[in-house]
Amino acid sequence: MLYAVICTDKPGHLQVRLDTRPEHLAYLTSLGKVLKFAGPFLGPDEKPTGSLLVVEADSLDAAEAIAAGDPYAKAGLFSNVAVTRWNWTVNNPDAA
Repeated sequence: MLYAVICTDKPGHLQVRLDTRPEHLAYLTSLGKVLKFAGPFLGPDEKPTGSLLVVEADSLDAAEAIAAGDPYAKAGLFSNVAVTRWNWTVNNPDAA
C-alpha cells in the first residue's frame, strides 16, 4: 500500500533543514524501494517549506514509523506531519 507523507516546516527553521539535509538524504536512500519518490515543497522565494514523500508500507503504523524515523522529523523541523493512504493512478511506472 502507498502512503503520502506530507510535512510542513516550522516557520524560521530553514537552517535546521540545511543542517540536517545530509542525514535526511542518507535516510531516504536507505529506504530503497520503499520510497517511491520525495521532494520539498517550495515557497514563493523558492526556499523549501515542507516535504512530500510517498512510501510503500504494510500499514498506516508502518508508514508513520518511516515518517518518524526521518532525521528532519527527529530534528524538530516539522510543525505538522500527515500520513494518509494514497493511490497512484496516473503515470505509475509499476502499472505499465
